[in-house]
Amino acid sequence: MKLSFSFSLAVMITVLSVFLLHESNAQLNSTFYSNTCPNVSSIVRGVVQQALQSDPRIGASLIRLHFHDCFVDGCDASILLDNSGTIQSEKDAGPNTNSTRGFGVVDNIKTAVENSCSGVVSCADILALAAESSVSLSGGPSWSVLLGRRDSRTANQGGANTSIPSPFEGLSSITSKFSAVGLNITDLVALSGAHTFGRAQCRLFSNRLYNFNNTNNPDPTLNSTYLTTLRQTCPQNGSGFALANLDPTTVDTFDNNYFSNLQNNQGLLQSDQELFSTNGAATVSIVNTFSSSQSAFFQNFVASMINMGNISPLTGSNGEIRSDCKKVNGS
Repeated sequence: MKLSFSFSLAVMITVLSVFLLHESNAQLNSTFYSNTCPNVSSIVRGVVQQALQSDPRIGASLIRLHFHDCFVDGCDASILLDNSGTIQSEKDAGPNTNSTRGFGVVDNIKTAVENSCSGVVSCADILALAAESSVSLSGGPSWSVLLGRRDSRTANQGGANTSIPSPFEGLSSITSKFSAVGLNITDLVALSGAHTFGRAQCRLFSNRLYNFNNTNNPDPTLNSTYLTTLRQTCPQNGSGFALANLDPTTVDTFDNNYFSNLQNNQGLLQSDQELFSTNGAATVSIVNTFSSSQSAFFQNFVASMINMGNISPLTGSNGEIRSDCKKVNGS
């Protein structure tokens, strides 16, 4: 499907403008550790690469941690904090409980980084670097991660319950949540493209298979052949914790097939399919662009990941550099 050059150019100009705006407002840069921990990127990449050998899901899980962290009071590693006398962990919030994973790999990365340069690299920056490694090691683009974040001393479980987009929400609600953190429609579509790899639990989409919007019928936007396949994976009276591939075509590869799947009514989550199936939505033409051009998707995805990584970072003397990502220093 070919789209006009003028539209594609407009999308790229918009992305570049947002990118430059975020970059100038955040006190982050790609060479932040060049003197204090010059090998940090390769250390993180090595641990992620090793983890992928035994767990092909871990790349998607790590990028999801970064996403769920940034949407709650900014990219400050608050999602990594365990419960304590003063902290209600975000891990127990609705969008995260029995769902987010990869915390052990983050701990392994932190240990490896500390062994090389103790007390220097924040857990928030580790999440950003792990997300980039997860994408590039899975066939996606690579980019220079902007660094210099510091770690929060608090968590916000309530904020995690209200700020993180849900797979059950409509497009307008999700758009509002992206807008609230300074991300636009192109960011929304591009970042949703991270569902080109990874898995989702049946409980997150089973309503689409059997009782969509309390109609006792499946979601009419769901491809009928795909519906049959998903019902086999997710029986109506199943536990809800069985896993289905977010991308049924190239399961563990980061590519643009996610967008082609939407065009074929094979988006797994309601929040996925609505990007293409919502009549008159501005997201539809962006889906078409990314489906027809993987390079356009990759370029926009990189810009949007940088934009997301720039959401309200703690910098300078704010926050701390945690020695253990699971707890604040001195606790």
